[in-house]
Formats: sequence, structure tokens, C-alpha cells
Amino acid sequence: MKRLLIFQIIAILILGLLIFAALSDDLDNRRRFLNPVQAFEEPIVEEIVTRTPLTTIIPTHTATNLPLQMPTETIDVTPTQLPPTATALPTNPPAHNWKDWPSLPAYVSDSMREVYQHGLELGNNPHAFSVLGDCQSQPDVFLGIYDRDPSFVNHLPFALRPVVSQFRGSFDRYSPTVKDGTTEGSLLWMGWNDNKEGFCNAGESPLDCELRVHRPSIAFVHVGTHWENRNERYLTIIIEKLIENGTVPVIVTKADNRELDERINQTLIRLAEQYELPVWNFWASAQPLDNHGMLEGSTMYLSDEGLQIHQQEALEALYRVWQGLK
Repeated sequence: MKRLLIFQIIAILILGLLIFAALSDDLDNRRRFLNPVQAFEEPIVEEIVTRTPLTTIIPTHTATNLPLQMPTETIDVTPTQLPPTATALPTNPPAHNWKDWPSLPAYVSDSMREVYQHGLELGNNPHAFSVLGDCQSQPDVFLGIYDRDPSFVNHLPFALRPVVSQFRGSFDRYSPTVKDGTTEGSLLWMGWNDNKEGFCNAGESPLDCELRVHRPSIAFVHVGTHWENRNERYLTIIIEKLIENGTVPVIVTKADNRELDERINQTLIRLAEQYELPVWNFWASAQPLDNHGMLEGSTMYLSDEGLQIHQQEALEALYRVWQGLK
């Protein structure tokens, strides 16, 4: 009898403990229900991000060929409207009225946009342009300063600075297509290729080497001072070769008239019209200058004033064409 009583007491105690445990769990659950944010909160881990400062890119290349020839006086050549993007609609007069064409490219044609896109598909570099020219296209007197002198670039009109960044490395470089005395025909002749850097293949013309090695998306066709009888034929070959390569030709008229009848500029504009090419009519820019931008007593070389206009307008022309192709 006593044993039965003891067993009953133990059972009652165990039952009491079970009831107490159940009540405690329920109370804890109620508290969680009343504060669900705390119930599901996860520990906060503070994330520390270390940022590495961007490296400032400053051109370090120094030209070693010729001393920099800068104008001896400062001339204000800042455009009054800098610089509207080239439009898709042609606005130029007929080619025979080439003297009335604006100095900077008035438009970029749809056909040239197609050439540009095709060139990118072929592997052309959207950050590279080339110059096909003679002594006045040498980096030291033309565009080299945009790679060499960051302080000079910082004083450019703000709108032009992006084009310097876009094409950094193309302004101050050796090219087999830039050489004193270059003509249209010599650009196609392997014997004119001095191959100073050794990148050209045997038997390769200056133009073929430049297109293969530099892969330009845009090229200034800046020849004609050293003219020859088969000028138009050679120019046509050059233009078609550039287009086939996916490189957009930019035709540049010249300030001089060594041929005495201006037929070189007439030919350049006629071909530009035929192939729907952008034109930098440098001739028009040089006309208001003293001696039309030519060095006194010379029929070939630009004056200091002409060199400065030549240098800045090239950048403006590049900007307009680049924006028009985008």
C-alpha cells in the first residue's frame, strides 16, 4: 500500500514538471510573437571596403625627332560655338562651290557610320586615328602636343578634352604614313616605307602597314601639297582602301596653291562628295589670316598663325567626326 502511494506521488511530481515546462515554452513563444523583429533578427556584420585610388594617367612619351615648333605669339582661336556634333543630313554646297564649304565637318553620312561599325567588327581600334600627310603633319608641328603636354590640354575648351582622352596615344607617335615630301602615290609605294620601328612587313606600303599595325577607326587624308599628275587616281585608291579596311577617311583641304589652279582642293572635295566623306576645309580657315596662313615668302609652309589654327582645328574636326560616328 505504501509503495502504491509512493508511486502516485512520484507520478504527480513528474506531471507537474511537464506542465511547468509546457507553460514556459508557451510564454517564450508569446514574447517572440509580440516582438517579431527581434525573433528573426540576424547578427549585423559590419562590411569594411578598402578603395584603391585610381591611377592618374599622364602622358610620358617624349618626342625625339624634331624640336617642338610652337607659334611665337598667342592667338585666340577658341570657337564661338564649341563644338556642335556633326549631323546626319548633308548641308554642304555642290562640290564645285568648295570654297563655300564650312571649315569644320558639317555632317557625317550614314554610309560612313556603316563603314565605322564594319571596321569595329573587323577589329579596328575606336581609340586610334591616323594621319596620312607630309612635313606639316609631323607630330612636333601638328598634334603631338596633345599627348605630350597635359597642362596644354587642361587649357583647352572643356568640350574638347574628352576627344584627347578618347584618342590618347595617337597624337604623338611615329607613323610610316607621315613623312616629309609625302604624296598620294608614295603612300601606296613600298619604297617610301622607312619602317623605323620595324613593325612593317617586307614589301608593305606605308598605308598598308599603318592600317594593319595601328588599326585606326578614323584617318585624316592630309596630302596634296606635293602634288602629282595622277593625283586623283591615287587618292581614289587610298580612299577605297581605307573604306575597305573600315576606316573613315576625313578629307583635308590645303592652304597653299602650289599647282596655281587649285585643282588639288577641287579634286579632294569632289571625291569627298562622291564617297560621302567628312571634310575639314582648312583652306577656308586660312583665308582670313595674314598671307592666307602661309609663311611669308613661302608657297609651301604655314606661318605660326597658320600652324596654331591648323593644330586646334584638327582637334575640333576629330571631335565632330567622332561624335557623328557614335
